[in-house]
Amino acid sequence: MSGVYLFAGGGTGGHIFPGLAIAEELRAKDPGARCVFLCSDRALDREILEREGADYCVIPAKPVGMRVRALWRFVRSWGPAVRATRRIISELRAGGPGGAGVQMVAMGGFVAAPAAQGARAEGVPVLLVNMDAVPGKANRWIARRASRVLTSCPAPGFAWEGVPPIVRRAARAGGDPRACRSALGLDPSRPTLLVTGASQGARSINRLMIRLVEQNPGALAAWQVIHQTGAGEDEPVRGAYGGAGVPALVRPFFDQMGRAWGAADLAVSRAGAGSVAEAWANQVPTVFLPYPYHRDLHQRHNARPLEEAGGAVIAADEIDETRNAAGAGRVILELLASEGRRRAMRDALKRLGPADGAARVAAALLTSRVTPPTGPARSS
Repeated sequence: MSGVYLFAGGGTGGHIFPGLAIAEELRAKDPGARCVFLCSDRALDREILEREGADYCVIPAKPVGMRVRALWRFVRSWGPAVRATRRIISELRAGGPGGAGVQMVAMGGFVAAPAAQGARAEGVPVLLVNMDAVPGKANRWIARRASRVLTSCPAPGFAWEGVPPIVRRAARAGGDPRACRSALGLDPSRPTLLVTGASQGARSINRLMIRLVEQNPGALAAWQVIHQTGAGEDEPVRGAYGGAGVPALVRPFFDQMGRAWGAADLAVSRAGAGSVAEAWANQVPTVFLPYPYHRDLHQRHNARPLEEAGGAVIAADEIDETRNAAGAGRVILELLASEGRRRAMRDALKRLGPADGAARVAAALLTSRVTPPTGPARSS
């Protein structure tokens, strides 16, 4: 009997896209499987899920914060988010074919925590999918209450089952580099640099690239660029490339990131788990610039396996474009000028093996007899 899979995660694409990847594999293996997403009320969640044609429900979850107002908002939202989850589970049970069972797949973050509590109160088993080398507070909390935990990134100190990176099909190259470049309207024979700050963009990376092309236009003379800037950032970036005479495809967001990765000879990227997974899956040498506003810079740990394998370089995002140009910019320029080093990095990434974590999580959901955790659960 096909089941119902309730994916809980939102607030950023990093919590939604891996869930979409798992859902793709579930439906490929079981066309009758129903996948429903629980997300936040942020516009980004709705935009992503509607663009993908996903079935979704919004719950009133809010992120925890250290300031009094943010903490109070989180506390006030907890009960309503738990109760909304319980109501959705009841509706899914009532409407499911033959009373089909419901499983929750918690994808981490502030949406997943109250959703997991609601599932626990309803006796629904919870599978946590962790994607960061340094699990956040929500994932650590959910893990103690989940029936099973899988992690797509080694998490030192946690005895969780490992799976390879999780990557949706739209983020995988659909052909060779020449075909991907042609599909994007680029010169198929020209070497290509991909710059991405992930789904929301990264202003400091955008500013770094503006400064880099202004100071070193000749370094990109033979190249073309694909740049995902995030909302409201595309015009100045496009202008900088145009002013330097560098052919560039600049957009706030790319629906088909697989073509962008497939076209690339080199990438500059944030080091979120999703971006690292996409670099791995598409075997693109990458300069990772971890998010600089985390006190512990924990994104560095996501990219470390690729750096240790020889397929990536981790550089500091100094936020200030002048310091970035002198530091991370120097690394980028060196790689732009060294085809041999890029080739060696790509070969190293090939040795890492397939990024088939989505298929493995789907198989675990379909074949295992995941049972709810024992013991009483509070309803809110």
